[in-house]
Amino acid sequence: MVEKHKCGWCLGDALYEAYHDQEWGVPVYDDATIFEFLILETFQAGLSWITILRKRENFRAAFDNFDYKKIATYSQDKIDALLQDAGIIRNKLKMNATVTNAQLFIKVQEEFGSFSKYIWGFVDGKPIKNKLKSYKEAPPTTAISDALSKDLKKRGFKFVGSTVMYAHMQATGMVNDHEAGCFRYNEV
Repeated sequence: MVEKHKCGWCLGDALYEAYHDQEWGVPVYDDATIFEFLILETFQAGLSWITILRKRENFRAAFDNFDYKKIATYSQDKIDALLQDAGIIRNKLKMNATVTNAQLFIKVQEEFGSFSKYIWGFVDGKPIKNKLKSYKEAPPTTAISDALSKDLKKRGFKFVGSTVMYAHMQATGMVNDHEAGCFRYNEV
C-alpha cells in the first residue's frame, strides 16, 4: 500500500497525524467549533500544539464541552476549581481570558448574527489557498491575522495575538496551508 504524502509537521505522532488528516484546515463555519478552537489556541500560546491536542478531551470535560454560554457565566469559584485541574493547562491569565472571551464571543454574535460571519468576513467568506512546498514556508502572521488580532483586541479579547490568530485561521480552514503535495491540499 502506498502511503499518502502528508504535511511534514504532523509526521511521527498518531494523534498529530489523525488531527492533520481529519480536522486541520477544514473550513469551520459552526460557532461552537470556532469557539472550541479559540479556547484551544488561547491555551496553546507559548506551548506546542501537540501538548494541547493531548489534553483536548480534558479541556472538553473541564470546560463543559466548550459551551461558550456556560463558560461566559463561570464564577471565580469555578475558575479556582479549574486552576486545580491537572488535566488541563493551569494558567490563571489564560483561564480568566477564556471566560472574558466567551462573554465577548456572545457580544460579537449579537452584533454580526454569528461569530462565524464576523471572523470569516476577514477572508471574504472563503478560504485562502496558499501553495506551500513545505510547511516551513508558512508565515507566522499575515496582514489578515494582524487585522483580525487588532480588531479582537479592540473588542477586549485576550490572548489573540496575530500568531495565535494565524494558527486559528489555519486550524479552522480560513487559510489552507497544507503543503501543495499533501493529500489533504485539494480535499479541504
